[in-house]
Amino acid sequence: MLNRDKWLLSILMLGAFGIINTEMGVIGLLPFAADHFGISVSKAGLLVSVFALTVAISGPVMPLLFSGINRKTAMLAVLGLFVLANIIAAYTSNFAVAIAARIIPAIFHPIYFSAAFTIAADSVKKEESHRAVSKVFIGVSGGMVLGVPIASFLASNASYHIAMLFFALVNVIVLIATLIFFPSLPVKERLTYGEQVSVLRKPIVWLSIAAVLFLNSAIFGVYSYFAEYLKTVTNTPAKIIGLILVLFGAANMIGNVLAGRLLSKDARKSIVSFPIALGIVYAGLFFLGPFLIPAAVLTLFWGILAGIGAAINQSWITSAAPEAPDFANGLFLSSVNVGTTIGTAAGGWFISGLGTQYVVLTGFLSLVLCLAFILWRINSEHF
Repeated sequence: MLNRDKWLLSILMLGAFGIINTEMGVIGLLPFAADHFGISVSKAGLLVSVFALTVAISGPVMPLLFSGINRKTAMLAVLGLFVLANIIAAYTSNFAVAIAARIIPAIFHPIYFSAAFTIAADSVKKEESHRAVSKVFIGVSGGMVLGVPIASFLASNASYHIAMLFFALVNVIVLIATLIFFPSLPVKERLTYGEQVSVLRKPIVWLSIAAVLFLNSAIFGVYSYFAEYLKTVTNTPAKIIGLILVLFGAANMIGNVLAGRLLSKDARKSIVSFPIALGIVYAGLFFLGPFLIPAAVLTLFWGILAGIGAAINQSWITSAAPEAPDFANGLFLSSVNVGTTIGTAAGGWFISGLGTQYVVLTGFLSLVLCLAFILWRINSEHF
């Protein structure tokens, strides 16, 4: 890989961090947002859920609409919009305006990631594309891991406004770096909207979407309630819970790096093995969850697998529709967000019906369905 390409990948990684930081970092600001707007924390939670739902809806549509536009131009437009939205969100005292400042950038969120994944894959030889894309996912994991504690720290030690402006600052840095260092990136082979949408006629695309949906459900259906699990099942002190969650996030980034190597070596074997490996970790968590040390060790392995899973999701869908990479990346983004929504809802149902310990069953059931769709696709490809 050329030095220039490594530099571009670093900017894409930082860009992924900035956008995911904007999306997920708000989780660490919910109590401060509630005080700022004079609302309940549950209502402030709309700042998170509305963003995710918007991404799920716009995921396939926006990359499709922007698929013929110069990718550098598209990314600059998205980054500029994120900067503006974060500044508005930092200073508004009207909650409706704050919600609008979350919805509008969320609509355009898939455009940046679709372009980033495509650029990363195209910047290297075909056999190295998985490793290049996995580096973008390091930025995603970094945004999820560091965004919440950084935002919370800034809000508690400075102000809610400063925390929101931090999101804007990161995106400003990426915008400037993209403007200066990225070459013009015109789309070489422009496909019509009809040609791209026509990939939905392929059964393996739908089988891949289903597999990715349930894989993400398996991860986030459990992780969404993991802090509560550590508190009530493992009886973990509050300070230790934070450390374990950071451990999970750091392990995520290790998994991102490993994913590139595994997928480059044998993608199909890695994808088939993944649900089985994660199922083993969940079995250990179910039986050993009440014990702190085993739970922490299992969290490390779980985090690594979750990082690998993120790259598997993207690879599995784009490999089903290589002729329409932008649209396929949009389908990936929509699928993972819908999967997160379904998994979180199912996890809540298990907790309310059986108790917090049984939230792990959400992961088991989702993994069984995920593996079924993976094997179904593989079997269908032989005919």
